Amino acid sequence: MHLEDKNNAVGFSEKVEIEEGFYLFKFQNDTSEVKNIVRNIDSSFIQFHFNVKGKSKFLFNDGKYELPLEEEKSLLLYNPQQDLPLNLVIEPNSWLISLLISIKKFHSLFSEEAGYITFLSSENKDKKYYKDTPISPSMAIVLNQVMNLSLTQSIRNLYFKAKSYELLSLYFNRTEDPDVEQCPFLIDEENINKIRKAKDIVIARMAEPPSLQELSTEIGLSLKKLKEGFKQIYGDSVYSFLFDYKMEYARKLLDSNEYNVNEVGLKVGYSTSSHFIAAFKKKFGTTPKKYVMSLTSNA
Repeated sequence: MHLEDKNNAVGFSEKVEIEEGFYLFKFQNDTSEVKNIVRNIDSSFIQFHFNVKGKSKFLFNDGKYELPLEEEKSLLLYNPQQDLPLNLVIEPNSWLISLLISIKKFHSLFSEEAGYITFLSSENKDKKYYKDTPISPSMAIVLNQVMNLSLTQSIRNLYFKAKSYELLSLYFNRTEDPDVEQCPFLIDEENINKIRKAKDIVIARMAEPPSLQELSTEIGLSLKKLKEGFKQIYGDSVYSFLFDYKMEYARKLLDSNEYNVNEVGLKVGYSTSSHFIAAFKKKFGTTPKKYVMSLTSNA
């Protein structure tokens, strides 16, 4: 298996090995600059790319050919005749999730359904395959959960494994939408966009977030639907999600070594350092000061 990283941008990409021959990648560009990711991927892998937010494009033949991927679109790439190295351009404020699975592993998942998965049929198994499709509401929920949930290290791989298989199942599902009974209003694209807007609002105003009632009024969605929808898409309540986000943001600020503990606490909305220290310790099991000292000792 040849899967070589050529990008070392800290905090920009994350690779998770689900199991042998199966990988999940998270690409998150929250900067104001265009980012480029290059990875060598050999011809034994099928590539699934899901543009969760913003815009991305794939470059082929040394940049001579471009294949754009818009927000809420997915792209399947497979060419058994030649390697398809990943040369990915991600626009500012864009998120993308990719699944790479070896054809051997993929065959084992669909061995009894090979006739259903068209490019696995005998007449197509040696042909290249490119397909772009919209991301369904049910897939969007899974993708946002993968991007946003904050997990302890001990269960991250288990969670990502479950979500990767769920995502593949939803991708090839043609007859049902599992969210219809579970949360019917999320099928409405307008409601999904309102929930996403709510998430963006609380992040933008993390130092002084609005109340739930103010938030529901601002996005034009009932309080009940806001609570249910946010939990369904992001896997947590609004303020639990915000707490995790603030702590991760605070950790990154401490990593930068540009701010002291008091300044970081103020930036994420804590008027007193003692409250920030208590919150940070609740999240990470250590104080901000000890965390910074550990960075120095490990340097």
